[in-house]
Amino acid sequence: MLASPSSPSDSAPLPPSGPKVWKVGTLTYTAGGLVLLFCLLLFGDFAWQLKERSVGATAQLVLKKFQASDFLVGLLLSSIPAAIGMIIGPVISVRSDRHRGKWGRRIPFILVPLPFVVASMAGLAFAPTVGGQVHLWLGAGSPGLNFCVLGTFALFWGIFDIFSIMANAVFGGLINDVVPQAVIGRFFALFRMVSLVDGMIFNYFIIKHAEAHYFWIFIGTGLFYGIGFAIMLLNVKEGEYPPPKPVDETARPSRLQGIRDYFRECYTTPFYLWVFIGGIVCGMSFSPVNSFSIFYAKSLGMSMELYGKYLTVSFACSFVLAFFLGYLADRFHPLRLGMVAIGLYAAISIYGALFATDPRTFGFAFLAHTIISGTYFTSMASLGQRLYPKQKFAQFASAGGLLGAVCGGAMPPLIGLVLDWSHHNYRLTFVMGAFFATAGFIALAVVYRKFLKLGGPQNYVAP
Repeated sequence: MLASPSSPSDSAPLPPSGPKVWKVGTLTYTAGGLVLLFCLLLFGDFAWQLKERSVGATAQLVLKKFQASDFLVGLLLSSIPAAIGMIIGPVISVRSDRHRGKWGRRIPFILVPLPFVVASMAGLAFAPTVGGQVHLWLGAGSPGLNFCVLGTFALFWGIFDIFSIMANAVFGGLINDVVPQAVIGRFFALFRMVSLVDGMIFNYFIIKHAEAHYFWIFIGTGLFYGIGFAIMLLNVKEGEYPPPKPVDETARPSRLQGIRDYFRECYTTPFYLWVFIGGIVCGMSFSPVNSFSIFYAKSLGMSMELYGKYLTVSFACSFVLAFFLGYLADRFHPLRLGMVAIGLYAAISIYGALFATDPRTFGFAFLAHTIISGTYFTSMASLGQRLYPKQKFAQFASAGGLLGAVCGGAMPPLIGLVLDWSHHNYRLTFVMGAFFATAGFIALAVVYRKFLKLGGPQNYVAP
């Protein structure tokens, strides 16, 4: 890794007495070591993002192929993962923060779930075949072919979610521990660029074949994810960490005390609560369109090939912007950029609600939705690394994720119910997006005001 241990220090460049180096914790990087670190993490992220980009969209099309309702799609693809994340995320995050071992405190919690994720993706590929066999075995007692297929798909989807969430819960913590904060904004911009490349590849070349060739998409992306992520994990080096705060067993008469401590530490500081609320509400503003954009496009007669091309163009635009946005995040702070982006999104959502009634107007609104939402996520990607306590980063990140899971998990099926009730009036997704974007801007304004009182960009001290 070209990283060597040293005494703990801030993650800023050392004085220029020799070759420029960067430090984070006990890791020290030369320029070459930093480039190698970035290459390894970005290669792993490429494999991870290809999985994330392809599995959800392909699953949507498979579910609709077997006549799943909008409510069921929202339930399976959003609510169930959120519910699993609420249970698993905090536990894995706290254990990772306290773990010390020769592989580090993050890598073991990402490496162990890896083969289960790959195996469950193979299960998703075979789900229609297995469901069809179950239907035949049950004969006259079968509830129907579609029911058997959807039930089998849901089973493997649940397994996939459990182990994916275990790994995802601490992946951000690994980045926080090995990437110097002085370059964290630009690093996340590169992450975003990799994600966009994945999106362009999938949406330009693959999505048009997803309904007919879902089997090979699940199998191929699963294998690539397993190999790519394993290469990254086996080559990235974690540093040494201070020992965790000792647990006084005599002061903990029950396991519930640990849960109470978790909630007390994470949810009793008003500043962090506003950070959580701002991120959650802003994220919810993108959810309506993201969750049902494929069905919106199909309802207007847009082909999946044209839909994929719109996404590809928007990803290309976001790719061009990404590194510049990362630089601005390091220069001006991600919170400021996030406020600008969510304000713009409120405006484009109003346009979509009023005018996205045919493939052309929907295409424009969808293009702007994707570019501006991408601008928001790129700008805000390093916010947690800048605001949460460093030694308990994964814990506080999971606390925000826990609240996000409650809200975000409930939202897609509720949106699905509204869309089913409205006879699939998908313009309502933009209406809901505008509402949440406006509320999110207000919440981020409150966070920014409190942030300035805590020292602002130059002198911030985590409360």
